Parts: sequence; C-alpha cells; structure tokens
Amino acid sequence: LLVCFPGGDALPLQRLPPSSKQPVTVSHPAACQPFRLPARPHLRPAKVCQAGDAYTREKFKPQPTRDLEKEKRRLQNILATGKDEVEDEVKQVFVQKKEEEIAEPDQFEELMNEIQERREFLAEMEALGHGKEYQGIILTEISQKMHEMEIIDKKRSEEMRQIMTKAFPGGNKSNLHD
Repeated sequence: LLVCFPGGDALPLQRLPPSSKQPVTVSHPAACQPFRLPARPHLRPAKVCQAGDAYTREKFKPQPTRDLEKEKRRLQNILATGKDEVEDEVKQVFVQKKEEEIAEPDQFEELMNEIQERREFLAEMEALGHGKEYQGIILTEISQKMHEMEIIDKKRSEEMRQIMTKAFPGGNKSNLHD
C-alpha cells in the first residue's frame, strides 16, 4: 500500500524487525505513479451522449384514467332514479362469483381421490423398496379417510330418510331402515 502526498512524495514506512524493537525506515520512490486510464474508455464522451436521443424528453400525452362514457351513464342514472344502478349490478355480479367459488366439491369424491393417491404412493414406495417404512402410516391415513367417508355416508342416508318421510308421510317406514 503506497500513500502519496499532494506533491507526489511517498510516506516513509516504518517496520519493526522481529529480532529488535528498533524502527526501521523503508524508502520508496519519491514520486507516486498517477492512476492510468484504460486504453479503451468504458464511458461515452459527453458530446456523443448529447448528440443522441438521451437528452430529448417525450411529450406528455394524458390519457383518461376512467371510462368517461360509463361515468356519464352512471351520473344520468343517479339524476334520473336517485340511486346508483351500476354499482348494484357490480355488487350482484361479485356476489354471484363468490357463490360459484363457494360451491363445495363433493367431500366423498375428494376422500376417494385422497385414498387413491395414498395407495399409489404406497405402491411406488414398495417398488423402490421402502414399502415397510411407509405402510403403517399410509394404511392409518387410509383408515381415517374411510372413517370420514362412513360419517358422510351416514349423514347423507339420514338426510335422505328425512326427505323421504316428508315426501311420503303415510308410506311404509320399515322398508327405509332395512
């Protein structure tokens, strides 16, 4: 590391030799070499930048941020009827979309798919030689899924019995429980 004074002279370095505690002065060349620029500059000269399109600004072209025709119709509806009908339509469409999203897929089918996935996984693990490691876990999970399916089946059966008894109140109820 060489530090230079503004005049170009180098600072003297003092080093302590390992055997003695006396400072030793090491001299360097009197003038520091200036930092050399690379042969090929990496930056473009200012004249080249100014001659190009770097300093020209694009004209500002304002564009409407909202549909003006839609706003006019909305204002006409408010003035004519006293309420905002466009917002009501938007809310109705939004509510319909939410109801469609909420429609639950059949839980029974989901459980069947999950059981099938677990069986396929167990078959893959057995093919790879790791079947014994996963067999207990997977069979337990399959058993739990089957138990959930039985609960769903019982609920559906009970609902069907209630529907049938309401639809046919005078019918033979003993046949429904068989």
